[in-house]
Amino acid sequence: MMKEPQSISRKTVLLMAIATGVIVANLNFIQPIEGLIANDFHLSKAIVGVLAMLTQMGYAVGLLLIVPLGDIFDRYHLIQFMMVLSIIALLAAFLSPNAMIFAIATTLIGITSVAPQIIIPYAGFLAPAMQRGKVLGTVLSGLLTGILLSRSFSGLLGSVIDWQYIYLIAAIMDLMLLFIVHRAMPRDPRGHQNLSYLNVIKSLPRLFVTQRRLQGSSLNGFTMFAVSNVMWSTIAFYLADQYHLGSNVAGLLGLLGIAGVLAAPYIGDLVDHRSPRLTIGLSVFFSSLAFLLFWLIGHWMIGLIIGIILLDLGTQFSQVSNQAIVQSLNRKESSRNNSIFMFSYFLGGSLGTLSATWAWSVAKWNGVCLVAVVFLVIALLGHLTLKEPEKLHD
Repeated sequence: MMKEPQSISRKTVLLMAIATGVIVANLNFIQPIEGLIANDFHLSKAIVGVLAMLTQMGYAVGLLLIVPLGDIFDRYHLIQFMMVLSIIALLAAFLSPNAMIFAIATTLIGITSVAPQIIIPYAGFLAPAMQRGKVLGTVLSGLLTGILLSRSFSGLLGSVIDWQYIYLIAAIMDLMLLFIVHRAMPRDPRGHQNLSYLNVIKSLPRLFVTQRRLQGSSLNGFTMFAVSNVMWSTIAFYLADQYHLGSNVAGLLGLLGIAGVLAAPYIGDLVDHRSPRLTIGLSVFFSSLAFLLFWLIGHWMIGLIIGIILLDLGTQFSQVSNQAIVQSLNRKESSRNNSIFMFSYFLGGSLGTLSATWAWSVAKWNGVCLVAVVFLVIALLGHLTLKEPEKLHD
C-alpha cells in the first residue's frame, strides 16, 4: 500500500502554484485579442471564436491523452518535457503568417500546455490528506492568477504592440520557468511505473463509470467552466458594443478575479473542514447571481464589475471543491481521475465559448446570458441529483 505523505513544504507549494499559473496563461491570451486577430486575418467574430475554441479543444485532447501519462512516468521529467513542447507551439503562433497556420499553432498550444494538470495531482499526491484541500486551493489560486493575469497581459499589450509578440514574450517566460522547475521541483518518489499506456487509456471509461464522485465533479466542472467562458469569450464584444471600449479594458476587468485568487486557500479549508457539497452549492449560487446582474444591469459598469467578481468566485469555488473531491479518490489513479475531470471541464469551456460567440452573433448580450442560464440549470440539476459528498475525510 502506498505510504501517506507527512508534509509538503511551502516552497514546493509556491513553486507549483507559480508554474501552473505561468503555463495555463498560454490558453487565455487569445480571449481579449480576438478582435485584433479578426482584423489582422480578415475574419468574422464567429470564426475567431472558433480559433479560441480550438485552443480549448486542443487542451481537452491533451488532458485526455497526455495527462494520464502522469500515472506512468516520473512527473518531474514529464512536466518539463511538456513545457518544452508548449514553448515550441507558442513560437509557432508568433510566426504564423495566416489564419490557417495560426489555427494549427493555437490548437498545439492547447494540446501541449497540460503541465498544470500534471502538477495539480502531483501536489495532491505529495500533500497529507487533511491538508490536501488547502494545498490544492493554493496551487489552484496560482492557476486562477495565471488565467486572470493572462487576460490583462494580453489585453493591455494588444493595445500597444502587435498581438503576435504576446506569444513571443510568453515563450520567453516559459523558458525561464523551465530552468527554475528543473532546479527546484521535487523529484517524483514513485519514479516510472510499469504500466501500459494503452491499458491506462482504456481504463478511463471504467474509472468514470464506477466513481459517482468523479461523475458529479465532471458534470459540475463542465457546466461551471462553460458559464465562465460564456462571459469571457464575449466580454470584448460587449465592451465595444455597449461602452465603445477596447481590448485593454477587457484585460483590466480580468484583474477583478483577484477575489477568487485570495479566496482559494480559504475555499480549500472549507472543503477540508466543512463540506464540498456546501462549496459546490455556493459555486452555482455565485455564478447564477453574476449572470442575473449581467443581464439586468450589465449596461452599467458597476453591474458588470460586481458580476465579474461573483463569477470568478463561483468558478473558483467549483474548481477547488471538485479538485479536492477528485484527488481524494485512489492516489494510484490520480492523474487519470484528473484527466477525466479536466477533460470534461475544458470540453465545457470550449462549448461555452462556441455557443456564446454564436449567441452574440444572433442576439447580442441577451443571447449570451440565455446560454449561461442553460448551463446553470444543468449545473443545479447535477448538484441536486448526483449529490457531492458531505465530507471527504472520516
